[in-house]
Amino acid sequence: MELSPLPLLLLLISNIFSQQTEENPKARVSIKPAQHVFRGETVTLRCDVYSEGVTSWQYSWYKDSSGHVFSELQEHTFSSVTESDAGEYSCYGAESEGPRTSLRSDDVTLTVSVSVPRAVLSVSPQKWLTEGDSVTLICQVNGSSTGWTFSWFTQTLSSGNSNLYNRLSDSSRGAGGHYTVSSADLKHTGVYVCRAERGKPAYNSTISNTQLLWVTGVSPPVSLIVSPSRTQHFTSVSLSLSCEEQSNSGGWRVRRYTDEWGRLEDCSSSLWGSQTGSTCTIRDTFTGDTGVYWCESESGEKTHPVNITVHLVVILESPVHPVTEGETLTLRCLEKYSTPPNLRADFYKDGTLIQSQTTEMILSNVSKSHEGFYSCKHREKGESPKSWTHSFDHCHLGPAVVLQKQQRWKISVSLSCRSTEEQHSDIRAEPE
Repeated sequence: MELSPLPLLLLLISNIFSQQTEENPKARVSIKPAQHVFRGETVTLRCDVYSEGVTSWQYSWYKDSSGHVFSELQEHTFSSVTESDAGEYSCYGAESEGPRTSLRSDDVTLTVSVSVPRAVLSVSPQKWLTEGDSVTLICQVNGSSTGWTFSWFTQTLSSGNSNLYNRLSDSSRGAGGHYTVSSADLKHTGVYVCRAERGKPAYNSTISNTQLLWVTGVSPPVSLIVSPSRTQHFTSVSLSLSCEEQSNSGGWRVRRYTDEWGRLEDCSSSLWGSQTGSTCTIRDTFTGDTGVYWCESESGEKTHPVNITVHLVVILESPVHPVTEGETLTLRCLEKYSTPPNLRADFYKDGTLIQSQTTEMILSNVSKSHEGFYSCKHREKGESPKSWTHSFDHCHLGPAVVLQKQQRWKISVSLSCRSTEEQHSDIRAEPE
């Protein structure tokens, strides 16, 4: 039976289109490790052409829509890429022993950054923990997310007060960029950093910023005593920090971590202070002394931390030592150059004015409702940093203060409580 002219024409067109599609596949370009790379990385461009029945292709590479062929390999590698290698790349394939050719690929852009990739470390949900809490360290590379493998380290102090990085024994658990501690223990207290790498040979990012994790458990029989006894201090004054125990404080030393410098420091072998016995003295404070301070034994046991802030002119006088629910707390506004230093000032909680033009603010019968950021402000002298006040029912609250951005401080709990009925029994207390 003969086909009518119209179906025959459609059949011929379909066959021609099908044949053209088979004979002219489109080449594709891929770039490893990523399209956005950094100067010095090893970068490989690869051209692929897929066509049934063709086993061997000859390749042609083009850059920036130029008609000049700069390579005829399927893979073209830059062993140490530079800014001049950045551009738009495309490729074309021709059958080695046959008539078929590919369509030219789409342009793929290679971007080369001059700077060394920077690793950035963050913590979720918070840095200050109690035993059993879960915490996740998150490492990322600024401006790049493809192909990185991550390593994890803790920062330690050498005998010469230099900072060393020790790779975690289970660092590979966080190779994907998230290192999770599902049940925090005292041993997890420390300063953490991360680093990213990719490619062969390995290309490394910078060491990340530091993050201090602090896990609070049962308090040791030593406490850090601060004199003057407050968390905020003026610049250019003397500050004393002592490790005190009723029986013996030998073998304990004062250490600190400062966000400004991002490093651990030991008072006994530093320029910022001098240690005599178990007492550390900072003779001339400056804003760079703002940080977390604690006592540490030779075996690595740590007291609850105290966060010290050093400010220029106006400070809020808030207690270093624990506050128990039901007690009275007095806050004062102090100015460095006034005699006496007490200012008649306005007092704020969470940014809201609660008392105006008074020399002190008294919080009677302290309870959970008093929690918040407190500060004072003098209309001419300026404003103090902010302090976070925290209270728990029948619990002895250790002064663990968290340095926040914009000079914010948070006092959290040390879990050392005694019941009124069993005065000699320690009771674990957990925040709600």
